[in-house]
Amino acid sequence: MFETRRSPLTEILIVEDEKPAATRLMNMLLKAEPEATIMGVTEGVESTLNFLDQGQVPDLIFMDIHLADGSAFELFRHHPLKGIGIIFTTAYDQYAVDAFKVNALYYLLKPIRQEDLEVAVSRFKESRVKDNDYKEIVNKLLSKQPVDKRFLIRMGQSLRLIHQQDIAYFYTLDKITFMMTREGRKYPVDYTLENLEEMIDPTKFFRINRQYILHLDAIQQMQAHTKARVKIELLPPAHEEVIVSTEKSPYFKKWLEGEL
Repeated sequence: MFETRRSPLTEILIVEDEKPAATRLMNMLLKAEPEATIMGVTEGVESTLNFLDQGQVPDLIFMDIHLADGSAFELFRHHPLKGIGIIFTTAYDQYAVDAFKVNALYYLLKPIRQEDLEVAVSRFKESRVKDNDYKEIVNKLLSKQPVDKRFLIRMGQSLRLIHQQDIAYFYTLDKITFMMTREGRKYPVDYTLENLEEMIDPTKFFRINRQYILHLDAIQQMQAHTKARVKIELLPPAHEEVIVSTEKSPYFKKWLEGEL
């Protein structure tokens, strides 16, 4: 019933219980990625598990949440889906938190627009390259990471030594980089965030966007935000809304779980 296109670029599985929606999505995908392979279309949890149990491993799954025989999230309780990009397609926006928990790359609201689909596909393609690159960078940093990098902060005519474990986060404001300590003291530092990424412990600190690098212990609360992003409340509180970028969100989830 569905035509299969073959290519080494990307193999895609569509999980959708409404045939018109599945057909429309497939046509949109092939318009966005003419060389992609549509491996098949499954309609529910059981049929998808059967497909995966046969040893067929797609690169990317577009998955509706409300399926014929249950919720798509049931799949994750029966199959690890490791190494497979997940993009949810749904008419409901209240599942963003659950989507983040299973490390979804993107969250497309129906009716899906072609331009949004193309952004989601681009995000997947970027993640495939960056996932390996990011792990390589982390491993490289860990291999040369000092046990306790200390920062010498100038305060007028005096100096103060601050250890990494006493730092809550770094951030930039008006092209100046600041350090916020756990006790709520703010100090300007003579480093860019790019410099700091090479100096700090990547298992304890994570750069969540262009403006912030934060320590794991500074995270007080997390909330799902739009487009699979995450809003974070920090301690000490930040002077502005702090949101993990869409690009960094999948890696942030892995970092939280200790997988990076």
